[in-house]
Amino acid sequence: MKFLTLFAISLFAGSAITSQAAESYLVMEANTGRVLLAYNTEKKRPVAGLTKIATARVTLDWAKLSGTSLSTYITVPQCASLLIGPNPMQLMPGDRIQLRDALYAALLGADSIAAHTLSIHIGQSLLQKRQLAGDAQKTFVDEMNLLAKSLGMRRTRFANAHGLDSHSKRAYSTASDIARISVHVMRDVGFAFYVKQPNRTVTIVNNSGANRSYLLKNSNPLLGEYGINGIKADTSAAAGQCISLNAHRSPVVRKIDDSRSQIRKRDLVVVVLGSHDRTTRAKQLITEAWPLYDQWAASGFMVSPKGRELIQVPRLQ
Repeated sequence: MKFLTLFAISLFAGSAITSQAAESYLVMEANTGRVLLAYNTEKKRPVAGLTKIATARVTLDWAKLSGTSLSTYITVPQCASLLIGPNPMQLMPGDRIQLRDALYAALLGADSIAAHTLSIHIGQSLLQKRQLAGDAQKTFVDEMNLLAKSLGMRRTRFANAHGLDSHSKRAYSTASDIARISVHVMRDVGFAFYVKQPNRTVTIVNNSGANRSYLLKNSNPLLGEYGINGIKADTSAAAGQCISLNAHRSPVVRKIDDSRSQIRKRDLVVVVLGSHDRTTRAKQLITEAWPLYDQWAASGFMVSPKGRELIQVPRLQ
């Protein structure tokens, strides 16, 4: 009964935190899938640049499967000049940037031009490989939506690679779906390496062949606090303030016998969407969630018969 009461309070009422009506949030322990705090988790809404989490995942998967080095230079397309959004590096059509640096720009600096450039380059490569003509951006976005489907993100639709607000193409996700993809990408040490960097110097080559350097600073306001080692924050007029975080605690090691030990990893994934103050909300959620996790651990990690309090994220090959 104590376990069921704890679950009911944490999952449906959001513990003692007072929720803003427009806000959605979800906190889960990433390794077990145990939901600890949740509110409005299935509400479809814009997620701004959290979209770039999927953009980066598709890029890394494509690079691995195609055998493409992340040191490969890609060119900013002419259509990038039509985008109105964050462009901290002042990328211009014709500029060249390494795939690796474009990923850093998209994940750390919220650079929409970099994300768009990735989508066009990879979309064109996929079309060429398939010997098809078509829209390179749509081809890339189709891969993003296939990734979402494979992760069980049933209430998510990506419309572009950058997450900028659009009146013509409606894009949306939910707190629970963003949690799913966040768990998935943070399982990859390669992806996790990108988002835990506080800053990164990248190089752009312009049309005349001259290099310029730019220091990217991680836009995650809580990186390095509360054990947070990723993943991404962004905002837009339609989406409000959005953030997804991974808060890490050292694993618990339990000795089974003289030759064996059990290692239990501990990571919180915290997603806040549509907030007026994502930083304060995320801090509150982390502060409340760890004691709930500790109570669950003390109960022996009990799970209800149907496992409604769990979100299972498939392990993709």
